[in-house]
Amino acid sequence: MLNIFTLANGRLFQEEIESLEELSKFQPIWVDLESPTLEEKRWIKQYYGLSIPEDAMDEDIEESARFYEEDNGELHIRSDFLIADEDEPRTVRVAFILNLVNDDLKSKGVLFSIHDEDVPVFRLLRMRARRAPGLLEDAKEVLLKLFDADAEYSADTLENIYVELEKVSTKVLSGDVTDALAGEVLGAIARHEDLNGRIRRNVMDTRRAVSFMMRSKMLNSEQFEEARQILRDIDSLDSHTAFLFDKINFLMDATVGFININQNKIIKIFSVASVALLPPTLIASVYGMNFKWMPELDWSLGYPYALALMVASAVVPMYYFRRRGWLK
Repeated sequence: MLNIFTLANGRLFQEEIESLEELSKFQPIWVDLESPTLEEKRWIKQYYGLSIPEDAMDEDIEESARFYEEDNGELHIRSDFLIADEDEPRTVRVAFILNLVNDDLKSKGVLFSIHDEDVPVFRLLRMRARRAPGLLEDAKEVLLKLFDADAEYSADTLENIYVELEKVSTKVLSGDVTDALAGEVLGAIARHEDLNGRIRRNVMDTRRAVSFMMRSKMLNSEQFEEARQILRDIDSLDSHTAFLFDKINFLMDATVGFININQNKIIKIFSVASVALLPPTLIASVYGMNFKWMPELDWSLGYPYALALMVASAVVPMYYFRRRGWLK
């Protein structure tokens, strides 16, 4: 899918392109390619003179090769964007090519973005740009606003994790944690820990991308200050992710502690039962091994007497355990 974005009266307008002729009618500041076909890549090369690298969205690119500047002035940035899907949180690799210096006016100041699936941050920026005239001025501003929206999206996701962990805390700290509830809580904690880790990785990647833009000296004074503000916002998220990691570890330890308590209750039952049955076992052993004749032939009350003695020897320890509170 090939979408272009143009500015008119300070507002961002989106057009979906389905042919090379349609592409030649607009002069965009942002060209977005979502799962581009070979034909769409050919249109970009033919009209803008831009060849999209084959490894643009590869995941195994070395970190040092994800941010670089070509000899012709093109800036290449590969950055990961978070998708906080409840069922499958993940990150999506997006390749940016910022063309600022070119003799061809059609490709001067154009941001190209290539990705495999729709990114929530992109939708967020498009919605804001339509509602707020003057939000975007050029291609560099688009890239900065994308990273700014990415930091805010991460902050919103962290806030949702706070809310979900409060629900988990209520269940855990209620004191009545069964094994089934403990399994449910551990699953929820694991999902939140995974999402929190992805957020931390995402903001680290965004920090590196914004720092690269600042080092490249491509930003004017206002944009440079905006980039510094984005970095400050990202730094403020680090303490939140660290706090959430601590909270998740606490809830994990508390849940595992309740599981151990439930297991100890079961073990205690067996321990009490084995101790209580030791005296009857001893009596039965003595009774069965030390009679010269069979008691039912010599003494008619032999069996009732032995059974009564065994019951009494079991009741006395159980009564003692109950008085000490070991059966609760």
